[in-house]
Amino acid sequence: MKKNLLNKIETKEANIGVVGLGYVGLPLLLRFADVGYRTLGFDIDDQKVSLLNAGKSYLEHIDSSRVATAREGGFFATDDFSRIAELDVIILCLPTPLNQYREPDLSFVIETVDQILPFLRKSQLLSLESTTYPGTTEEELLPRIESSGLKVGEDVFLVYSPEREDPGNKDFTTATIPKICGGSTAVCLEVGIAMY
Repeated sequence: MKKNLLNKIETKEANIGVVGLGYVGLPLLLRFADVGYRTLGFDIDDQKVSLLNAGKSYLEHIDSSRVATAREGGFFATDDFSRIAELDVIILCLPTPLNQYREPDLSFVIETVDQILPFLRKSQLLSLESTTYPGTTEEELLPRIESSGLKVGEDVFLVYSPEREDPGNKDFTTATIPKICGGSTAVCLEVGIAMY
């Protein structure tokens, strides 16, 4: 499974999906579209989905022409989580606001993972980019994924790559900011590095 996924990533045949199309997710998705991947964006905000499918941006620092170009290349936005099954790579870019104890509120991440679980399949990479504390993938995501019968590191690959976005800064964009990646296993890390 690893070899097949690595080949799809290398040849740009991988279908890449980003869940959460805010100031982190949308630029990341557009970057994957820019370099030739097929992309699918997920958001629960119907207005965002409609604007993106019309080739328009709702973020001040992202020109609508970039969205329109991505649409011409096959990008589509949706709120239908069953389409997760079509993807080879799933990247979670969800909010983690601080709670009353100044800890990241993982409710958006947990609820989303629970929603996509029925549609996960073998030979997919799941990456968490949301800002959170060390251990979130191991303590929260890995047990949920494995409860579905998929084995992390064998059937599916789980990585964490914290978002590194500086919205509006023309000197540092998604294309130029170095990525950091950690994997649940050595194999997960290998696949994650290949993708990023």
